[in-house]
Amino acid sequence: MDNTKLPTFFISHGGGPWPYIDDMKKQFAKTAQELSQLPASLPCKPKAILVITGHWEESEFTVSTAANPPMEYDYSGFPEYTYRIKYPAPGLPALANHIRELLGQAGISSKEDPHRGFDHGTFVPLFLMYPEANIPVVMLSLKSNYDPLEHIRAGEALKLLRNEGILIIGSGLTYHNMRGFGQTDATPVSEQFEQYLNEAISDPNPVNRAEKLINWETAPVARLAHPREDHLIPLMVVAGAAGDDVGSRIFVDKVFNVAMASYRFGD
Repeated sequence: MDNTKLPTFFISHGGGPWPYIDDMKKQFAKTAQELSQLPASLPCKPKAILVITGHWEESEFTVSTAANPPMEYDYSGFPEYTYRIKYPAPGLPALANHIRELLGQAGISSKEDPHRGFDHGTFVPLFLMYPEANIPVVMLSLKSNYDPLEHIRAGEALKLLRNEGILIIGSGLTYHNMRGFGQTDATPVSEQFEQYLNEAISDPNPVNRAEKLINWETAPVARLAHPREDHLIPLMVVAGAAGDDVGSRIFVDKVFNVAMASYRFGD
């Protein structure tokens, strides 16, 4: 097995099935360009991808085990054809079992879901990165208590996957306030909170980084940016999986008057 270590990513995935809607794809042109170029920046092609999506939460960490995952059209109000989108990447039950083993070795209980499909937090960034859908994908749910430390520890338990050819992606948004999208006063809120996150993830001391992420609610405008932190918590998992690797901001898109940043940990 290739011992090249892959980086981890937090991707701000945008709104709904936007890559499949021409007008929205123009709005998210920067995200589309950056994600399409991302695979070329990796040291090797991943053997599989693990996605921690802000659109799936359970009482315990849960791993998708379907060999051929279905689709989850977890959005509303979009054109009819967007409810027939297919991202036909295979699952990888053996990897799902390995993930559960690693969590268990760290004392973290987990469940499996053989029916869970690809939500838009999963298939949107992957469609842009790997449109051929030929890399196996496994998903890991959030834990519904949103405890930052528990999610960081889950990431720490899974960091060995990076040496096994597995690309770990957290999919969410650095700003997720549905009432704020499109409002002019959302711009400074999204930028100010993102600045806090960027300073946290780029801290060279992983202990300090974790402390800042755990205490994210103390940041200015934190709850204006995330009234509910489902789209922020995936960042905790990938930061845990980053180990000693320092994070960096790879790009910021601005759509609906909101700054949406994405981060990379490691080379």
